[in-house]
Amino acid sequence: MARYTGPKTKIARKFHEPIYGADKSYEKKPYAPGMHGQNRRRSKLSEYGIQLQEKQKAKYTYGILERQFRKLYSEASRRGGVTGEELMKLIEARLDNVVYRLGIARTRAQARQLVSHRHIAVNGEVVNIPSYSLREGDVISVRERSKSLEIITDALASRANNYPWLEWDGAQMCGKFVSFPQRSDIPETINEQLIVDLYSK
Repeated sequence: MARYTGPKTKIARKFHEPIYGADKSYEKKPYAPGMHGQNRRRSKLSEYGIQLQEKQKAKYTYGILERQFRKLYSEASRRGGVTGEELMKLIEARLDNVVYRLGIARTRAQARQLVSHRHIAVNGEVVNIPSYSLREGDVISVRERSKSLEIITDALASRANNYPWLEWDGAQMCGKFVSFPQRSDIPETINEQLIVDLYSK
């Protein structure tokens, strides 16, 4: 399966929240289109269906394919600690996600594009793999020749979020992955325990 590139509002309505960020269409109509959309009855999901939906929600939110997601889960299950929390930590440590969290890109999709097009460096070396897993202390920077790109300057101009596991130096256009985040510091409303229950069957 290729990465999803279809209508984002459709996915937001499916999960009942704007998982891709601000969405005017979803805010205006958070239900299916058509004259019967608001009154449409949805069949009650089974326990398996609820668990599967939560996994799909996480995959769509972070833009991760099934094979990558399963690999992250396997690694999380091997680490000490709560598997679900470890899974979220590993997902948050992906390079594309950190570029987004630092405010270098407005969306994760945009962050993946910046990484793939070789605009981002890790510890001074260009990395063009969005799924690259960062380690504590890694420094993420915008390449010198890319600092004037409009897509980056616009994103940084509206940068608002600050996260306790990341440091940002605006003058140098670089950030530091200080540590893996605590689950309580990750703003996504994903019930990771349901994902663990799904894979544990």
